[in-house]
Amino acid sequence: MGCRLIRGLSGAAVFLVSVALLSMRHRGAQETARYLGLSKGMAEKLEQQSRASPEDAMGGGGSRQKDLQVHPPEGGRTEWSLTLGDIFIAVKTTKRFHQSRMELLLDTWISQAREQTYVFTDEEDDALKRRIGNHVVFTNCSPEHSHPALSCKMAAEFDAFLASGRSWFCHLDDDNYLNPQALLKLLSSYSAMWDVYLGKPSLNRPIHASETLPNNQTKSVRFWFATGGAGFCISRKLASKMVPWASGRNFLSTSELIRLPDDCTVGYIIECKVGGQLLPNTLFHSHLENLQLIPASQLMQQVTLSYGVFENKLNVIELSGPFSPQEDPSSRFRSLHCHLYPDTSWCLQAVGW
Repeated sequence: MGCRLIRGLSGAAVFLVSVALLSMRHRGAQETARYLGLSKGMAEKLEQQSRASPEDAMGGGGSRQKDLQVHPPEGGRTEWSLTLGDIFIAVKTTKRFHQSRMELLLDTWISQAREQTYVFTDEEDDALKRRIGNHVVFTNCSPEHSHPALSCKMAAEFDAFLASGRSWFCHLDDDNYLNPQALLKLLSSYSAMWDVYLGKPSLNRPIHASETLPNNQTKSVRFWFATGGAGFCISRKLASKMVPWASGRNFLSTSELIRLPDDCTVGYIIECKVGGQLLPNTLFHSHLENLQLIPASQLMQQVTLSYGVFENKLNVIELSGPFSPQEDPSSRFRSLHCHLYPDTSWCLQAVGW
């Protein structure tokens, strides 16, 4: 309902206002509604949605599983009509990586999806704001790499997506390269009106956790989750069911129940609260896997790639030209970008390209 309320108020203008609010401080559903100038009654409805019971979120007291409809791609089926404008792409970063990581992404893949991409960070940065304008959200979340700090940013991402009115929410980290066209092709295999949670697990089994209950009780839960380091995507229908546990301050409260990071919390909400399931996809990649095992001939078809350290060694994709490993050492993203977009001005300047 909150999404419909906001979508009914002059689209893009309202979205920019809501993003500005998130940049000032992430205050939850009621404050967001009132900031946007909604009537008291409408604000109360938005707040009620964020506090809805699991039964209300699933449309009644029936089984959650009964309402769940997960549809994998079917061979030969016509693809759904989708454009990049239907996708909300959120990139999570922190102030200390604005120059070393974000400049690289802005020079490469974000240049191909600028209008769809929003950067969520923890501290003001005039240089970053000059480059991306109102597509940077200063969340005031802690810069620490703790599960409360990470969950704070994820909550800001999730609420900005809900306010955008777009069909798909895709989260990325600041060490990911996204191929927008590969993402578009993948999501076109699904409908945003289905319950879809796409990504790549970092474990070969469900994670086990202890959920905190009242009166100092706990219970064991197990669920799959898509690692945030590889990126993941969620359909709007599924996201709308997540609101009671994921919108505003609710995300941090839910994270505290299992005391795990933000990507684990997303999987917990979807599989343990909503009754959905992860659809694993091998086109997403994080630095937690050996990236050199991806054949060079298949790199252009991947949705996300990454870089970092794996087993105490530099972990980057293997790709020839146009830049040498000395010129493009840490990620090989510039070389990858030139293979995908050879007409890029700085690609044309590469020797022998």
